[in-house]
Amino acid sequence: MTLSTPLELIPLTIDRFWESIPSTWHAVKKHVRATAAEKFGITIEQFHILRHMRKGIGSVSELAEVKQISRSAISQALDTLVDRGFITRRQDREDRRHIHLELTPAGNDLLDAVFQENRAWMASKMTGLTPEELNMLLEAMDLLNRTFAEGSF
Repeated sequence: MTLSTPLELIPLTIDRFWESIPSTWHAVKKHVRATAAEKFGITIEQFHILRHMRKGIGSVSELAEVKQISRSAISQALDTLVDRGFITRRQDREDRRHIHLELTPAGNDLLDAVFQENRAWMASKMTGLTPEELNMLLEAMDLLNRTFAEGSF
């Protein structure tokens, strides 16, 4: 029996989504965590802080909000990153209570290295796929992005 109607295909698609996306994401996160810790000596939390800073988040408050953890927990992680030379703190000249956080060149280099290592690992996982399979993955990811993009509801 071939399934061909949306009423038949949607439940199967949802089941496949839950079978594949979380386990795939878990494997990628596990590799990033191991890479950050073993090769670069940072925690996954420190990595995420650096990643969020690269995206433009530049204060303790913003980081605490996006990470959904306390300002004191963020400050503790930041202390380590400052000590290691990955970020700097700069006091605002007009409002001394506000501290600007910035990635240093070493922090940017660290992020680049983690991302490069992860991309190489992901590429090694995909080398056995045919061009047709890779194109199918690309099309499927495009469909997922279009389906679940903000404003598509």
